[in-house]
This record gives sequence, C-alpha cells and structure tokens, in this order.
Amino acid sequence: MKRVFVMVVALAALLLSQSMTAQDAKTVINDASQAMGVTGLNSIHYYGVAQNGNLGQNNNANQPWPMANASDYVRAIDFTTTASRATWVNYAVPVTGGAAAQAPGQQNIAANSPWAQQVEIWITPWGFLKGAAANNATVRTQAVGNNRYQVVTFNAPAKSPGGQAYRIVGYINNAKLVEKVQTWLENPIFGDMLVEAEYTNYREGANGLKFPATIVQKRGGWPTFEAYILGAHPNPSNLQALITVPPPAAPAGAPPAAAPAAATAAPTGASEKLADGIYRIRGAYNALAIEFADHIVLFEPGPQSEARGLEIIAETKKVFPGKPIRFGVISHHHFDHTSGLAAVVAEGITIVTPAVNKAFLMNALSSPRTLAPDSLSKSGKKPLIEGFTGDKRVFQDATRTFEIHVIKGLPHADGLVVGYLPKERILVYADMFNLPTAATGPVPNPPVVGTRIFLENIERLGLNVDRIMSVHSLVPDRLTSVADIRASLGR
Repeated sequence: MKRVFVMVVALAALLLSQSMTAQDAKTVINDASQAMGVTGLNSIHYYGVAQNGNLGQNNNANQPWPMANASDYVRAIDFTTTASRATWVNYAVPVTGGAAAQAPGQQNIAANSPWAQQVEIWITPWGFLKGAAANNATVRTQAVGNNRYQVVTFNAPAKSPGGQAYRIVGYINNAKLVEKVQTWLENPIFGDMLVEAEYTNYREGANGLKFPATIVQKRGGWPTFEAYILGAHPNPSNLQALITVPPPAAPAGAPPAAAPAAATAAPTGASEKLADGIYRIRGAYNALAIEFADHIVLFEPGPQSEARGLEIIAETKKVFPGKPIRFGVISHHHFDHTSGLAAVVAEGITIVTPAVNKAFLMNALSSPRTLAPDSLSKSGKKPLIEGFTGDKRVFQDATRTFEIHVIKGLPHADGLVVGYLPKERILVYADMFNLPTAATGPVPNPPVVGTRIFLENIERLGLNVDRIMSVHSLVPDRLTSVADIRASLGR
C-alpha cells in the first residue's frame, strides 16, 4: 500500500511539474510577445538588403557557402494563412569576370507548401512566438556564456518523413527579445541538419513592433541568408498585394519547338559498354564502373540523391555480377555530386577523395539521420573515407590501371579530380565545361574558363585521350574528344 501511495505522489508531482512548466512557458511567451509588439500582430512587412548563400556549393569543403547579393529585399508574412512572399534582385559576378549579372529572385510560401518552406515563417522571431503560443511549448533556463536565456521549445504540427514532429527551439534574452531560433531539417548530406537563425540589433517600429536590424540564418554551420533590415510595418494595409504572386509575363513570341526527348536525355539506369570491363552507368549524372581482378571501382558513385546512388550500385552489380564494389571516387564535394553518398556508405564502399574533403564528409555522413531514415541509418554502418594526399591516386592490378588526377587552377572546387584509363585512353570529368549542342555552334567569347583550364591540365599531365566522358550528360548525349574541346575554344 505504501508503495502505491509513493507512486501516486510521484505521478502527481510529475504532473504538477509539467503543469508548472507549461504555465511558465505561457508566461514567458506572453511577456516576450508584449515586449516585441506581437500581441495583435497578424501580418508583417519588412525590407532591407540581403545576401543568399548557396548550400553545398562552396569552393572548399571547409569554408563558408558562397554568398550572392540580394538587393531590394522585401518580405511580407501573413501569419493567419501561413503565407509569405519575398522578392529581391540578385547581383552575381561571373566566374570569367566582367560586369555583374542581374536576375530577379523570389520565395513564395503557402499553407500547402512543404514544411521545409513553411519553416521560414515559424523561425522568424514573431512567427516563433506565435507558433510557441499555439503548440504547448515548454521552457527551461540556460546560461550561454555570460548571458542567461529562457529557452522555449515546441513541436510543429508537421511530421518528418520518419514520423517525428519537427522541433523548434527559441532563445529569449533578458530584454524579452527572441535572439535565436533553431530547428532541424532532413538533408541527404548532413542528415538531421541544424537550421539556426540569429536576430540582433533590435529596433522599434510602429505600434511598438520590435524587429531585428540584423538577421543571419545558418545551415550546415555556415550562413545561407544574411540581411540588414531597414524597416518593418505591422499589419500592412496592402498585405494582399504584397503576398500575391503576379502572373507570368506573356512571351514575346511563339516558343521554340522542343527538342525530342530521345535527343536530349540519356536513359536513366541503363549501362553502356565503353571497353572490356568498363561501363558508363547512364543518366542525367553518369557514373563510370571499372572492373579489376577481384573488385569494382566506381567514379561518381553517389550523385543527385540516395535513389540515384542505389540505382548506380544496382546497375553496376548487374553488369559485374559477383564482384564487390570496393571504392567510389567522387569528382568533388558539391552536393549535386554527393547527395547519394548515403547509399554508398550503406553498401560498405570506401569513398576516395583528396584529403581536403575528408573531414567534412566524415563529419556530415556520421551525423544522426532520424528525421528521414535512409539506407545509411538503417545499415548502421560508419563512413569509410580515404583522403589521399598529393595530386594523384592510382588503382592498379595485373590487367588494368585507373589514375585519379587533381585538377589545378580551377576556381570551381578545391580537390576536384578527373579519372583516366591510360590503356583505353578514356577520361572522365565533371563541372569544367559543356560543349555546344552542335559542332558548328558558336565559339564562346570570352572562352569558358573551365574549358581552358581542363585542356591545360590534360596537356600538363601528358594524358593521351581518345574519348572523354562527362558526368553531366551532354546534349545530345555522347562522349566527346580533345578535338571538340579545342574547337570550342576556337583553336
């Protein structure tokens, strides 16, 4: 009887503690909402200057994402309908130099948009407070350095592919201002990727609305969005005009006839024999499978997505039954070329890359993957990564040699490599050039930097090349040659 009484008391204490925590959270949220002018806020319009980062496309795997200016940044949010529209103008300097190119940019979010888009509303300081008030938030106190925060956490109504609710955590400072908001989204490289937004240098606008002059959002540890906000308006009278997406402009003339699909696309998953023991695994992103005496080496084993990685592995096993795929060489670390590496790691394949990429890939591919369980998380395997030093890695047995060479002088990515089969005179590459659709196409002026550097590297290394395979399928789909490269440079 005494034991039952103790359990009842413990349960009552737990329920009381939870009730007090919920009540404390409600008080913290209400206080912050009043301090920030969120009480009675249904919509907001703010503007300034910004920069957008290109996730997964940094020039070095250990450095921040490249940023492009987003001038004339304007954003409106309707919290009652979960809708938002942002517009800006991109200014980007071409790799070849010269004048910056201008292009309009926009982000449109609706109530039926995927959570990965809707989250942009709920991690704003005002959206966070509204979401916390509506979703049974909890609170705890945490010291960060010399600062003390009320840390408010709530689960979003949306569920991840793995069935979990997305968690949103906000840090409220002693001035009762939302200083930081964190959440996690599924990502093929990072797994459960931290998304963190920091809000500083608060100012006061109309009707007591507090807004941060400085916004920095990070994904994968580096900024993907930075903004300096010049002004903000609560409940704008022209909200509908601000969030309405205008119809597309009418075309100036009749659109050109589309090329036949067969002429522009390679059959996904099909294989093409290039030589004895050498196959191109075809698709929008090609892979090259090379047979050795007791194993297979894949060049570009996991581009695009986990599904594409699984497809490449399956087709390789089909053309080389009974032989294990032991090594997978990636051309470079950019995410469109590595987003299928979860399948590669799950297969137990050793990823081969220059040493500059090893630490980044090891950390990313070792992180938890609970939001969207994939073949890697289900396999329980750890990544095997060989980060080779120097400018060359050679795979060799009694019958075949496959050389990996680091490209020099290319701004696109540090540690970008090509693969070369000296006996078969086949070269495989990615992201250096794309030839005109016809041999008679105009010579680019100025010449494409990547094309020139590619040719210079072939000559520097003394490679005797007959056929060149692009990871990105050319249009029309084909292998090319050094003569084609020279012609595209006007030589």
